[in-house]
Amino acid sequence: MELFSAKTQYYIKRISPFGIIWLVLAWVFLWTEYAVIGDYANTPDTAIKITPEIIVFASFAVFIIGCIVGILEVFFVNQLFEKRSLPQKIIGKLFIYSILFSVLILISYVIAASIEMDISIFDQKVWDRYREFFYSITYISTVLQIGFSLFVSLLYAEISDNLGQQVLLNFFTGKYHKPKRESRIFMFVDMKDSTTIAEKVGNAAYFELLQSYYYDFSNAIINNRGEVYQYVGDEIVITWKLDKGIERNNCLQCFFDMKEALRKKTELYLKKYGIAPQFKAGMHCGTVTTGEIGALKKDIFFTGDVLNTTARILGLCTTYESDLLLSKIMADHLSLNKGFLVKDLGTSQLKGKANAVAIVSLSKETEKV
Repeated sequence: MELFSAKTQYYIKRISPFGIIWLVLAWVFLWTEYAVIGDYANTPDTAIKITPEIIVFASFAVFIIGCIVGILEVFFVNQLFEKRSLPQKIIGKLFIYSILFSVLILISYVIAASIEMDISIFDQKVWDRYREFFYSITYISTVLQIGFSLFVSLLYAEISDNLGQQVLLNFFTGKYHKPKRESRIFMFVDMKDSTTIAEKVGNAAYFELLQSYYYDFSNAIINNRGEVYQYVGDEIVITWKLDKGIERNNCLQCFFDMKEALRKKTELYLKKYGIAPQFKAGMHCGTVTTGEIGALKKDIFFTGDVLNTTARILGLCTTYESDLLLSKIMADHLSLNKGFLVKDLGTSQLKGKANAVAIVSLSKETEKV
């Protein structure tokens, strides 16, 4: 039994790098400062003398501060400025983090000073020491170090948001620097009547609708361990490693959780856009070759017949009037209990395929009309 849920693990993976970045940079700053200044006789009086106890406390404090930045960035600050221009983002975040770090510097310094002086943090000597520190070159150095750490961690956050957490991790670890073969599940999800919707609401409103539409899928994908491979207009491609996808029917549950997420937002969509989006999906599994590709822009790329087959299966949804079609191969990997309605559609000669592919339509019993 897993200690944390898929969603909790996802957020731990997003937030912990902030703490690691801050900790590593703090050690670099400490080593650089020691290399430049030398022994303690050359350090300013306002600087905390480095002892094993101080190093342990400072390392812990810096890691926690980095994680606090990660929590704020992931859950609050980034959402607050998501629709703002870049200058507004910079000014707004600068203001918020300036207040935060002013408080954190004060707390961290007085605790470290009290440890070094072996007196209570409420002793006047500790606060006199902080006052001297506030007006010293040491304070300026601290602010610059924090500013740089903040810049690096926010840069990481922006890159992570654009590439995706898992893709960024794969780049850093070099996991796919050399192509490797993997067994994967792919689900192609396509919005129904997207052209009609775009014509009805207009391009600007349609773009906003797409943003909300994809955002509403997020929890379903995270909770079921999916990875977003691509957004292509009104189509999203979600993938799983085979073992993760079939575990607890994650890939299948993701589809129904996505439908439920949109159902809950139906009234909001109708009120804002006059229409509630729906979608159809095709699912298949097979072996792909995965690796880094690109000269001017690197990306993690999947190649294999399974992607073309999944796209063709999606194209049959309208023909069979089904919201979800799976290859028989895919369906055989899943635990389809009595809660599901499985309809065997026989074989279909998909375009570009030499051999016919067995297709099944799947829905939940509660969806039966």
